[in-house]
Amino acid sequence: MGLKDWLLLLLLSMLWGSSFYFVEIALRDLPPLLIVAGRLAIAALTLNLILYLRGERLPRSPRVWLRLFQLSCVNNLVPFNLIVWGQQYIEGSLAAILNATTPLFTVVLAHWLTADEKLTYSRLSGVTIGFGGVIVLVGPTVLSGLGWDDLGQFAILGAALSYGLAGIYGRRLSPMSPTVVAAGSITVSALVMLIIALASAPGVIQFSPATGMALLSLGVFSTASAYLIYFSLLTRAGATYANLVAFLIPLSASLLGIALLNERLPWSALVGMAVIFVGLAVMDGRLPPQGWQLMPWQKPPP
Repeated sequence: MGLKDWLLLLLLSMLWGSSFYFVEIALRDLPPLLIVAGRLAIAALTLNLILYLRGERLPRSPRVWLRLFQLSCVNNLVPFNLIVWGQQYIEGSLAAILNATTPLFTVVLAHWLTADEKLTYSRLSGVTIGFGGVIVLVGPTVLSGLGWDDLGQFAILGAALSYGLAGIYGRRLSPMSPTVVAAGSITVSALVMLIIALASAPGVIQFSPATGMALLSLGVFSTASAYLIYFSLLTRAGATYANLVAFLIPLSASLLGIALLNERLPWSALVGMAVIFVGLAVMDGRLPPQGWQLMPWQKPPP
């Protein structure tokens, strides 16, 4: 990866990491359903404008739209709603750490749902370590009864599981332009959520300018722009390097929460985040170094 790729990776982590901060701001005035509907509607308008400027068009085939709807369920509708609902009860920085388990779920699901991505020793070891970090994060108090904060944490884990499914299902749409896939799936999600949110919304909706800016930022930056940067990284550097963003999002979200919302992470969250990072590195083959995998009498390959 060149310097430009690393800068794009850092920018992507900030855009996705900031989404947890913007959600926390928006929750001060708006219910979860309206936040998700507004985020998706703004992102859909932004991506469709970009499509038009690029000379691309949305597909016309009903079969393709059915697949886009299925993708939108696991990549937008389910995880976005779970994350916003969960953040009513836990801080955004903790939500970002829990969301970093997405690659762990992806590896486990891919073993059962694909024919060419079976669990290897390193992947199984990484998943085991990573979920050990989740146990540290959730803590032993969950054994004495589920509180709202516990349910909030499980909601974020459910969102990570849904993202894992989306990563696998999205491969079926690989021949299509990534921008078309993003715009199409988010457009479908926006239409569904607008119907649900308007049907359940109170008669009068009032929110502060700060909430409006948070919602606008969620749609334009944390969703539409983040999609475009991620797909650009996939093309330029490949999935292995693009997925490094899973390590960086919790750091960005935590720094924003601490600096702007005076959040304080408990020691268990810091330890759990470190364990999850180690698990991701082992699963991805970045740990241990190649030399550690050899016995003393073995020589590394030339």
